[in-house]
Amino acid sequence: MPPPERNRIASISWEGDSWKVLKSWPKPIQWDFGNSLREMQHGRPARLTVRPMQSIGAGVFELKDADEKTWYRMVYLARIEDTIYVLDCFEKDTAKTERKDLNTATSRLSQVKQRILEERRHEKRKPKQ
Repeated sequence: MPPPERNRIASISWEGDSWKVLKSWPKPIQWDFGNSLREMQHGRPARLTVRPMQSIGAGVFELKDADEKTWYRMVYLARIEDTIYVLDCFEKDTAKTERKDLNTATSRLSQVKQRILEERRHEKRKPKQ
């Protein structure tokens, strides 16, 4: 996929309860994730640590942050057609990501892919003006 145009700002699609979960986190953590998302919307690298999540799917990444007692994670699908899809937000207190969090992100990724395919089919059917 070609790199996004620098002057185009990507929108963010919050899948499931990901927005609600993010808003329940401490303000400094919300701020860190918000800044990283803003950078990515403008086509720049995130400020937080990013790790590929190939076990979930191609183009899926995890943003990582922590405070003194909890690790915070945001799983997202990289920018596709000027949209960043936030698949899941969760907290963890061990090094291993729980199966339920992986399953949630995988399920939401499938839903996003299906929605994108449907939108593309719909666009092809539209009469050109």
